[in-house]
Amino acid sequence: MTERSDPRERIIDAAARLLEEQGPAAVTTRSVSAAAGVQPPAIYRRFGDMNGLLDAVAAEGFARYLAQKEARPPTGDPVEDLRAGWDLHQEFALAHPEHYLLMYRSDHAQAAGEAVARADAVLRGLVRRIAEAGRLCTGVDRAQQMVQSAGRGVALTLIEQPPGERDPELAPRMREAVLASITTDAPDAVGGAAPGPADAEDERNDRADREPARRATALRALLDDSPAPLSPGERTLLEELLDRIARGSPS
Repeated sequence: MTERSDPRERIIDAAARLLEEQGPAAVTTRSVSAAAGVQPPAIYRRFGDMNGLLDAVAAEGFARYLAQKEARPPTGDPVEDLRAGWDLHQEFALAHPEHYLLMYRSDHAQAAGEAVARADAVLRGLVRRIAEAGRLCTGVDRAQQMVQSAGRGVALTLIEQPPGERDPELAPRMREAVLASITTDAPDAVGGAAPGPADAEDERNDRADREPARRATALRALLDDSPAPLSPGERTLLEELLDRIARGSPS
């Protein structure tokens, strides 16, 4: 970590190093002030108390993760982009477990809320692109919540386990299970082995069941950018109807 001249930044860097190397118990007024080369009162002037400092450490660490995430240019496949986003989330959690745990502690959520909101916005953008491509078979809100819940749950589960006991297949298997439940093939996708008559019939029925929800979800995602001259009441009604159709998916 590069040494910085601003006292506030030095304090955050020192606390972050102690957190990563020795855990939260090591982040004390005495240890941080010594590592940052400042007097203890400087911490309280800038952060109020140690909880305020930990909030700043969590927010800054997560902001660096988000910079990585936002720097990735989108590809032509929105599902693959969501897959890559999931993997980056898991990599960050395991590479910086103390930061991750601090970030999602309820008593630090308010101060870190801006970073969490940015992360949520990135995820929502990825899910919305899938919907716009006609490949989301449930509502954007539900899909986002499913990915968030599963992603954070897997990360926290793996963090709690000793490194040697972690199942390396847990994160990718959960990722694929979630993607399978919220996405469908592109409308013109073809390929693979030819299914038998029974399989083909099941597949046609499944696609028929999903089709109204898929189309409603795609239209709902595009509605915000539509130039259609709808009144506020008309737009609200249309959004409600489309959301209802999307939620009606058997998935």
